[in-house]
Formats: sequence, C-alpha cells, structure tokens
Amino acid sequence: MMKQRIVVVGNGMVGHKFIEDILAQDRASEFDIITFSEEPRLAYDRVQLSHYFSGKTASDLALTDEAYYQQHGVSYVLGDAVVEIDHQYQAVITASGRRERYDVLVLATGSFPFVPPIPGNDQRHCHVYRTIEDLDAIEQSGCQSECGVVVGGGLLGLEAANALKSMGLVTHVVEFAPQLMAVQLDSGGGQLLRQKIEALGVNVHTDKATTEIVAGECCRYRMNFADGSFLETDMIIFSAGIRPQDALARQSGIEVGSRGGIVIDDHCQTSIENIYAIGECALWQERIFGLVAPGYQMAKVLAHNLIQNQIGPNKSEEGKAVNRAFTGADMSTKLKLLGVDVASIGDAHGVTEGAQSYTYSDDIEQVYKRLILSPEGDKVLGAVLVGDVESYNTLLQIKLNDLPLPENPAVLILPQLASEGDSGGKGMPTGIEALPDSASICSCYDVSKGDIRQAVAAGCSDMSALKSTTKASTGCGGCTVLAKQVLDAELASMGVVVSDHLCEHFAYSRQALADIVRVKQIKTFDDLITSHGRGLGCDVCKPAVGSILASFWNDYVLEDSHMELQDTNDIYLGNMQKDGTYSVVPRIPGGEITPDKLIVLGDVAKQFELYTKITGGQRVDLFGAQLHQLPQIWQQLVDAGFETGHAYGKSVRTVKSCVGSTWCRYGVKDSVGFAVELENRYKGLRAPHKLKFAVSGCTRECAEAQSKDIGLIATEKGWNLYVCGNGGMRPRHADLFASDLDELTLLTYVDRLLMFYIRTADRLQRTSVWLENLDGGLDYLKQVVIDDHLGIAAELEADMAETLSHYQCEWKTTLSSPQKLKRFRHFQNSDQGDSQLAYVIERGQRRPVSVQERQIDVLDITEESRS
Repeated sequence: MMKQRIVVVGNGMVGHKFIEDILAQDRASEFDIITFSEEPRLAYDRVQLSHYFSGKTASDLALTDEAYYQQHGVSYVLGDAVVEIDHQYQAVITASGRRERYDVLVLATGSFPFVPPIPGNDQRHCHVYRTIEDLDAIEQSGCQSECGVVVGGGLLGLEAANALKSMGLVTHVVEFAPQLMAVQLDSGGGQLLRQKIEALGVNVHTDKATTEIVAGECCRYRMNFADGSFLETDMIIFSAGIRPQDALARQSGIEVGSRGGIVIDDHCQTSIENIYAIGECALWQERIFGLVAPGYQMAKVLAHNLIQNQIGPNKSEEGKAVNRAFTGADMSTKLKLLGVDVASIGDAHGVTEGAQSYTYSDDIEQVYKRLILSPEGDKVLGAVLVGDVESYNTLLQIKLNDLPLPENPAVLILPQLASEGDSGGKGMPTGIEALPDSASICSCYDVSKGDIRQAVAAGCSDMSALKSTTKASTGCGGCTVLAKQVLDAELASMGVVVSDHLCEHFAYSRQALADIVRVKQIKTFDDLITSHGRGLGCDVCKPAVGSILASFWNDYVLEDSHMELQDTNDIYLGNMQKDGTYSVVPRIPGGEITPDKLIVLGDVAKQFELYTKITGGQRVDLFGAQLHQLPQIWQQLVDAGFETGHAYGKSVRTVKSCVGSTWCRYGVKDSVGFAVELENRYKGLRAPHKLKFAVSGCTRECAEAQSKDIGLIATEKGWNLYVCGNGGMRPRHADLFASDLDELTLLTYVDRLLMFYIRTADRLQRTSVWLENLDGGLDYLKQVVIDDHLGIAAELEADMAETLSHYQCEWKTTLSSPQKLKRFRHFQNSDQGDSQLAYVIERGQRRPVSVQERQIDVLDITEESRS
C-alpha cells in the first residue's frame, strides 16, 4: 500500500508534537512525513526560552534532534520557508525552489511578534522576543547598553524584562493598557503585581502610547509618548502580543479570519480539503490560542483522526467515521514573573453576567486573591492569585470538573480559615480522591488523572517512569506536584508502599536517619551503615549522612572518619571554579569590615593575582587560587583575624545588613550590630542546604530580608521575623513568622526553627521547599516553635547550643595539621602549581580564557603553521 505523504509546515512546539503523536500510533509506518522549519534548527521549548539567559543552551531547550527524526524516518528541511501552495497538484514550494508533494498538508506556522507601527521601531538595538536568534541579538545589545525598555506588560513582556534585569541593565516596562497582564489579571491583581515588580527594581509605566523613537540625549534612543512624556533607553524589546502567521494560507486562497488566523473547524480542517491548521496560526470559533497546551490538543486530535481514516476508518453504529473533535481549551495559567507568583483561572475579570466574587487583599504580606463564582454561587468561574498561588491546583480542578463548593466558598482563598479546620460545611473536595479520571493534570500534554492511573497500572512506580510514559510535567513543569500526588495516591490504593528511603543502602528517610543519629549518638558514617544500613554507601547517602553528622556534632569535616563523605568543595574548603582553581571567601560578619582588613584582602589578592568580586552577601570573593596556594592565603587571612566564610558548605553563609540606625536617617534599630551578633552565633552551623540571613534596620528593607531563609526587619517595637524565603532559580518570598520580638525571644525562635528544620528536612532541601512540604505549613511551624506544641522546644534549644559550642574555623584547624596540609598540592612529588592555566586581562583583572578564545588561539596557531 502506498504511504500517505504528510507535509508539516512549521517545526515549532506544536508541529513537532503532531509528528510525535503520529509516530506514537501503531500504524505510523503507513505515513511518509516531511517537515519544514524556516529557523536553522529543529523544535525547541519556547515556554522555557527565558532560561537561555540563565545558562541554558539551545541544546538544553531542544525538544528533538536530527537523530530522532532519522531513526523514525521523518524527513526535515531547515532554514527554508514554504512560500507557496499548489492546490492543483497538491504540492508546496519553498523559498529555495524546492517542491514537495503532499496528500495531507498540516500548517503549523505559529505566530510572529506584533511590533506596533511606531516610527523608528526598526533601528539596530530594537528587538523582538521570539526565537533563540532574537535572544542572541538581545544579549549582544545588552553588552553595549546600560538601560533597556520592554514594550508590553504581558507574560512574555515581563519575562523579557527579567532577562534585561539579569543582564544588569536598568529595566523599564512600558504598557499601553492601564495595568500589567491586563488579559490574565483584574485591576486589583495587576496593581499588586506592579508594586511587587517595582520593588524588585523594574520601572513600570502604564497608560503609555509610544508615538516615535528618536535619538536620545543621555541614552541611545528616546521614546516619546502621546501624553507628552518621554523615556530614554539604549535598547528596546517589543513584546506587545502575537499575530497568527497566516500569510502562506492567505495568499493560497485558504479562508482566514477578518483579524487574521487560519479558519478551522472542530477537526482542524481548513476551507480546503486535505489542508489542516494547528497551533497559534489557527482560528477556531473566532479564537486564537496563545498558549502551547491548546496547540498540543489540536495536534492530538488531528493525529488521531488521520490515523483512523487511514486504517479503516473506525465506524460508528451509523457507519460514519468516528473523529475526535477539538472543543477549545482552558487558558488558566500559573507562573513566576521576576520572582513573583501569579496565577489566573477562567473568567478572571468576572465578566460573566451576574457573577459573584470574593476578594482577599493583604497589603502587609502582599497577597491578592479573587474568587469568581456563578450567579447561583455554586460553581467556580475564575480566580486571580498574586503573591500566593498555593490554592491554584485546587481551584483549577474545582473549576474544570465542576466539583461541589463548601458552604462558605471564601475558605478557598482564606488560608487562615482553612487552617483552623473551618471547611465551611458540606461538599468540600477532599484532595486527589475527589477528582474524576477525566480531570486534566498536565495541560501541556493533555494528561488526565485517568491517564496517570493507567500508567501506574502498567508499571510506572516513580516520576521518572511517569514522565517517560505520559510526558506529564515535562512541559512547563507546573503540574509536577499534582502529578506526583496522583502517582502516590494510585500506588497507595494498589497496596504499594511509596518508598521514602534515602537510597539502596539505607531503608530510612533522611528525617529518620537524622533521628537515629541524634538519639543513638552515632558519630560516624561507618557506625551508622553498620548498625542501620547495608553495603558501602553511595554518592547520595554519604553526603547526606555527612550533613547530618555535621549538623548535630559539628566535628572537623576533614577528620579521617568524615573525609569520604565530603564533596570537592568541602574537602578543599573552597569552591572549585571552572578552570580548576578555587575561590576563597573569608567571613565578614554583617558585611562590616575595617579599612585595615580591607587592605589585607587587597594585599592578598595582589600577591596571588586573584580576581576580586563583591558578592551579594556583602563579602569579598577572591577567585583563581591554585590548590597549593590555599594554605598560604588562609594563613595570611587567619593572621589578620579572618575566618572561613563557609561559602563551600551546606551551612550558614552570610548575614546581610543595611547600615541601620548607626548611619541611616530612616534606621529604627542597629541592624549591623545585630547582624554581626547573628552571624557570629550561627557561623559554622551545617544544615540540609545553605542558609542565608539578612537584617534590615527599617521597613525600607535595604537588606532584602524577605528573600532569605531567616530575615529580620526592625520596627519601633522590636523585630519582625520572616522565615523560609530564598532567591536563586526558584525564588520564594519569606513568610512573616512573628512580629515585634525582643532580641532574646527572636534568637530563641531562630534556634528552635533551624534545629527543627535540620531534624525534619529532606536531603538538599531548602527551607522554602521544606515549609511548602511541611504538613500544616506555616501555622504548624508556629505551633511547634512558638507554642511548643510538640513539647520539644527545650530540646531543640539544647541541641542548637551543643552544636554551636563546637564551632571551629576549618581553615585554622587545617593549618595546624601538617598531615592535612599534604592534600593541598597539585602533584604528589612536586610543589609546583598548574602550568596549564591561561588568563586574559579584562577590566583591570585577570579571568580564565574561555573555550571559544582557546579555539581561536588554536586556529591562529594552525594558520601560522600552514603559512
């Protein structure tokens, strides 16, 4: 039988998903598939595009590769756009003149960024935010700029703003509408989002219509606005929405909508037989869907229908082919924008006639929630969540599945009521069990609860297997927690015990091992694995146990009995850098340092030619020390009164502070003095993960205490204590734990909380994730720490005092041991250093030669040898 020829125009996320869906069918071999991409690469993940600026490569973002297509017999053409459709002979023609016949033509041409028709919008440093090539151009402009503007305050616009901010540019967002994210958020949510983003240092300008872009006086460009104001900038990114890429269809006589988009029916069929459209180029019932999940659903529907028609077709009782239909898609979304949690569900604006709503707004905690109900008050129509999106999954499932509501629906957005056990009466859903099998768990890949149950029944027993089988949580990742809950619940219902074992060598969780070590006073890994484990241990359990032992007993980490438990950084008491050298970070408590000590750091840096950098934690980082130089550097620093800063350990790192009442005219309390006291108290404390503190002398919050594991903010009456926040890849705003505390009470609470965290957290678990996973959450933690609900407060305090009493500067201890110092050399038979290191001078300091620079040198040498 002759194979049907499918031509897919566009190899973006949706085009590739359609190909995957075809290949997943039993009769996929009866199709011959060829796909065209006008970009120079195969499909990649545009949802994660912003991660390109945080170190991900094009390869990291790739959804497929040439080997996969070759293996499955899929032909592909890169960098050659389809420009013409020949209906008569059923063929497509590309820009290069290539001609390909089709039986079925699938248009997955996607969309293009809308650039407002502003005079001057096509200048060199004006960009769009759509492709990897766009991001390369933005990065290049960023290196030549000090200030950047994003035109557009929607989802992509705020992601683009985050990219500019991460490049160190002064960042502005200019939005035509009166608020940010006007499509997803109501006015209240938009207002709070603006406050939060401005607090992070991004300047927001709403109600601004740009009339022209001209040469600037202080910057490269000047944007003139319709209201007479202006803004100067060095570069501009347009992210003002998208438009369907329908030019090919339009010129080929395929019906398009009055405002663009290729018109399709419920089966993704266009106005011409055998031609289909899916994704952001398709117009279904006058709607363009700007998210990837609806495009994936279209791809799934079309792939199923093509297979059915090819192999049968499958007939209904009336003898007609049974085709699946695309019935629209939920556009709810949850995301983090510049570290701010935002979620929108359904009718977020409450435009449904007669809709009722509950609104919860907390200016102190900066949380806004709005719940929109049907006129009868018995169904969730929509919701807006800003600052706290914990209830997103629950509200979304209630909305999508029309689950019954509690008698008082307000409890769905009022955590303090829910935590008191006030369910509002009858009908409250009871977690995963309340969801029907049809409930959508992963919208990106259209994975339902029933799909996960089937996967578990077929043998999936962990998230790795579930991802491989169903692809759930491999898209945007927002469903991971929910998917894991369904997985665990299904395993439990089958009588399978969900393992929390640390690894194959210990049949205990990290928390259980911590209890064993503490209660039985076990001091070494060998003793623990002999009494409670098996085998020799591995790269999972050794560092985990090493952390537990250090947290409770605080022994010298380079003791012979502990050496095998440490990673490279701990073994050499410094952070290894990419060229094999180490960084040296002395402790500077509270960021306070005398001129004499600054001079010492400068002298050491000059003597050993170290690159110096002020860190975000108010320390001086010295980079480029060779292994044999470390003891020499430590000796000079220790002699000058410095100690190790433990920057290499899972331990207390820094206590950041503002100048407080000592100098600042707004300061309420001596933030520096208290920061120094805190750092000296907790220095050397080991934990499941690194710990960072900050102390702000007033509510202006210059020390950024609300993004730390432990944050203090001075008030007229005492100190406000914030806990379990963090920056990094997954930022989290700290929670207000207690207010107006005196210093003694505050230290008592911190002692209890940190020791409770050390006892109960999982391996490598930040305090933020620990709190999110803690049964009962913040309220339970308050009961344990403040109210002594478990009756262990005195025990926690005693454990902390015992641990802190064993503090030692690990640099100083190592310097006093000739045996340990033998480790600090590159060669066992020589005191020489590494002669292969290469550096260049940049901005007055040396840095390692990059891989690209090394390759250029090799090419230069090769050319010289040839000549």
